[in-house]
Amino acid sequence: MRKNYWIALALVLILPAMLFTVSCAKKEVAATPEVTSQPEQPMDTSKADAEAAEKARLEAERLQGEEAERAMAAARSAFTNEDIYFEFDSSSLLPMAQEILSNKADYLLNAGGASVTIEGHCDERGTEAYNLALGERRAEAAKAYLVNLGVSASQLTTISYGEERPVDPAHNEEAWAKNRRVHFDLK
Repeated sequence: MRKNYWIALALVLILPAMLFTVSCAKKEVAATPEVTSQPEQPMDTSKADAEAAEKARLEAERLQGEEAERAMAAARSAFTNEDIYFEFDSSSLLPMAQEILSNKADYLLNAGGASVTIEGHCDERGTEAYNLALGERRAEAAKAYLVNLGVSASQLTTISYGEERPVDPAHNEEAWAKNRRVHFDLK
């Protein structure tokens, strides 16, 4: 038993001494850059990429908005600058006039409540009272066609100017053909 005692005592004293000397050895540490700086670079890169992507998205939205504004301005200009024309002493819509009115109806249905004044015009031939009545019939024909295509009647008002506002003041058939029209004033 005495032998076991000395073995146990040797283990209790020697084993901690060995562990103490091994674990306390001084090692020279080489100077290395901190590891924490490396993950920051990918974060900065991803942050920069995200910022660049956001700037690109905002620029694309701005360009798209400008393009939409230009398209709306062009459509508005086409709407107001394109008149419909009539035969002499007639308020019947010609096929070309019906096509133009269909385009105008599409614009009005997409414009969200825009109001329009439909102006009836005539050439200088005929009496003033007759031309005012003919201009009114022409404006009403255009209005009825637009309403039939789904445009709200509350968006449309008509007025006749008869022969009062000619586009071409000349006194020939070419000028008279230009003056037999309905003009659209978008508000």
